[in-house]
Amino acid sequence: MLDDFILRAVVAGVGVALVAGPLGCFVVWRRMAYFGDSLAHSALLGIALGLLYGINVNLGTVIVCSIFAFLLVWLQQRKVLATDTLLGILAHAALSIGMVAISFLDNPRFDLHSYLFGDILTVQMSDIYWIYGGGIIVLAFLLANWSSLTLMTVHEDLARAEGVNTVWSNILLMLLMTIVVAVSIRIVGILLITSMLIIPAATARQMVTSPENMAILAGLLGLFAVLLGISGSIEFDTPSGPSIVTAAALIFAVFSFASVLLRRRRQSTS
Repeated sequence: MLDDFILRAVVAGVGVALVAGPLGCFVVWRRMAYFGDSLAHSALLGIALGLLYGINVNLGTVIVCSIFAFLLVWLQQRKVLATDTLLGILAHAALSIGMVAISFLDNPRFDLHSYLFGDILTVQMSDIYWIYGGGIIVLAFLLANWSSLTLMTVHEDLARAEGVNTVWSNILLMLLMTIVVAVSIRIVGILLITSMLIIPAATARQMVTSPENMAILAGLLGLFAVLLGISGSIEFDTPSGPSIVTAAALIFAVFSFASVLLRRRRQSTS
């Protein structure tokens, strides 16, 4: 029989994978990987402020990351600087301020390493409530806005002509990523969150052509990576977050090799 902490880890990992996979498809389609990294870096400031003022760390992360997203959109609209420059400035400023704030913490139980790289084996029931509560919200908004988000991804001008509020859709996508970042911190850590958004979606993209099928397959691949990573972490006593990402990367490599072989076989038979 599995120990309670392993069961909690599996349940938490499954929740993150099933949400990060479909949302990660939009990250891949819209080339938002750098934004995901920047958002994850700003999460450290949310963690620091949450610990300093005694509020829930996940809530603090959501608040800070939301402010980060709205500030980015506002600066983009004013065309102050190029988007990648703005992301670099905001992300590294938030990361640095977060580290400075953490230096004021008088909490001997604070483990910076677990927040940076994740420690799924220490997940508590409160974390699981946040993961599944946030996951339901993310999936509900994705389903409700799927057609407008996919149309905007294909052609933003066409989406605008069809009556889609592209500014709101962009903000919505950023806020959904904010929730996923906040609930994923304990699973894979700040430095590896974007990997769970990108790698399963990029793997699924090689095997399917339909957006809906890609979202479903990305969630399942993320789920398999989590289970494989947790098993490897327990078996070989390796860090849980990096183990999960390593498993996702191995799955990506296998699928990439398989897709190349399939393409060559089709070309040889045609």
